[in-house]
Amino acid sequence: MGAAHSASEEVRELEGKTGFSSDQIEQLHRRFKQLSGDQPTIRKENFNNVPDLELNPIRSKIVRAFFDNRNLRKGPSGLADEINFEDFLTIMSYFRPIDTTMDEEQVELSRKEKLRFLFHMYDSDSDGRITLEEYRNVVEELLSGNPHIEKESARSIADGAMMEAASVCMGQMIWQGIDIETKMHVRFLNMETMALCH
Repeated sequence: MGAAHSASEEVRELEGKTGFSSDQIEQLHRRFKQLSGDQPTIRKENFNNVPDLELNPIRSKIVRAFFDNRNLRKGPSGLADEINFEDFLTIMSYFRPIDTTMDEEQVELSRKEKLRFLFHMYDSDSDGRITLEEYRNVVEELLSGNPHIEKESARSIADGAMMEAASVCMGQMIWQGIDIETKMHVRFLNMETMALCH
């Protein structure tokens, strides 16, 4: 009785921290156990066998974001060597769709958290800025799968896109006006379509 009470109390605490329902937490726990090989923590190499990430050109940035202390709310910089289930839920909460019961302030807070997560993913040196070099690296990674684009062309594309963004934004946030709620999702962890036997 005590263990069951403690477990349900822990689930309620996780619901409050992440916004997931108890059913979603249970499903994500099964996925966590599958990824970790039934271990209490996940390491970066545990993501090597995720089919939907395998061909993603920015796979390394996505995986790194799961271990970024800023996203884990554990510090202003650095990477964790491993994450536990609560850390995993914290990261997954950034990808949680907007709940229709949220008020305008909650929706805005959720949007800011999603944008902060994306910003951290691209701010690889944790200095609070996305430099042209960091942006260029992302564009090069995205174009790396295309055999028709050479590295120098990718650099030119990145430079041109960054200059265009700078001239259009003039100090405004680049992602302002983008429907981040529908763009930011993790297909490989989509609980409706996910097959837990991968």
